[in-house]
Amino acid sequence: MEFSGNVKFAADKMLGRLARWLRVIGQDVIYGPHLSGYGLVRAARQEGRLILTRDGGIGKKSPPPYLFIESDRFREQLKQVIEACRLDPLRNAFSRCVECNTPFEAITKAEVEGKVPPYVFATQERFSFCRRCQRIYWPATHQRKMLEELKALGSESPGI
Repeated sequence: MEFSGNVKFAADKMLGRLARWLRVIGQDVIYGPHLSGYGLVRAARQEGRLILTRDGGIGKKSPPPYLFIESDRFREQLKQVIEACRLDPLRNAFSRCVECNTPFEAITKAEVEGKVPPYVFATQERFSFCRRCQRIYWPATHQRKMLEELKALGSESPGI
């Protein structure tokens, strides 16, 4: 099954790591302990989201479109979603908060002074801000490692 276009996702409670990695690549993913069974179906239907699930019984709940995630390994799960939904994982990478799903806002270096460690302030030029959870993000070695991880998937999707 293939999906394309501007896809928003609802991940069931068994797919937390996948949800976080989809957020890393800039995808809109709702996720939480309340999203299982009919709660997942209801949220996906109300918000026009594609369900991502490992629940084999989801089809019995008259769900909106869903993608059954075959593997229990997050790398294979991510590759499956990228390929099925024809996502470019690098196009919007690092544009969304991995904790709360809110899109980042740019914030100036002057605005983060005293709010980030002195070494980070001295060595970084670009910062992003999550208005909802008040976190400040900056590119660092973890971002490079995440990019390497995405490229290591070997996906045939555009962008990898």
